[in-house]
Amino acid sequence: MGFLKNKSGVITYTIDKSIQTDLYISVQNGEVVVSAPWYFSRNQIQEVVEEKKKWIMTKIKEYEGKPKKYRNENSKNIKIWGEDFVVDICYQNRKKLNIVTKENHMKIELPNKYKKVPKEEMMKVLIEKIYKVLAKQMMEQTMEKTRILLGFAPENYEVDYMENMLGKCTQDKTIVINPELMKYHPDIIEYVVLHEFCHLKYKTHTKGFYEMIKKFEPHYEKYGSKISGWQY
Repeated sequence: MGFLKNKSGVITYTIDKSIQTDLYISVQNGEVVVSAPWYFSRNQIQEVVEEKKKWIMTKIKEYEGKPKKYRNENSKNIKIWGEDFVVDICYQNRKKLNIVTKENHMKIELPNKYKKVPKEEMMKVLIEKIYKVLAKQMMEQTMEKTRILLGFAPENYEVDYMENMLGKCTQDKTIVINPELMKYHPDIIEYVVLHEFCHLKYKTHTKGFYEMIKKFEPHYEKYGSKISGWQY
């Protein structure tokens, strides 16, 4: 738990550390949650919270007077397509997994037999699966949209987790997309796919490569700044 002093008192926030590479601040039902990489120090987190103080206060005021929803110990805040989502795990007398989604809330109903699995381990596995399913669904339409835009396509495409990479184009002209890309806004997802398509023509980041990207996406630099730290 951390806190941020302001004129009206103290803003408390919960720190949720994980293996992710980006820091996110979300306000769910008036509750401030900071999702940060495991290596971030408390002082580093506090500095970012200070920078976002006005935005946090605005979001908190939006929830004033509204009933606060209960966030249980089996919940986690994640990013999907640039939006904040709360993922909850609950256990029921059922045989198969079931997912119920309403607005920005996702409830995962699991068979009771999974209660024995540590909640952090279970949540990690489920979130990875969620991103992978979303990536497979979105890539089908995004790849087709980009193919029509550019007039050519890769030999194949895959969805798979990669360390420090959101996307890559292999020597055999296969485009690989990291499911982690689903954390970002659809415009950024489409930019990364376009970027990899351009690698089908240019293996390295040459002048011609960026001229090609700029022709189809004039705002590529803005999108690229949103995913700095990742390779693609």
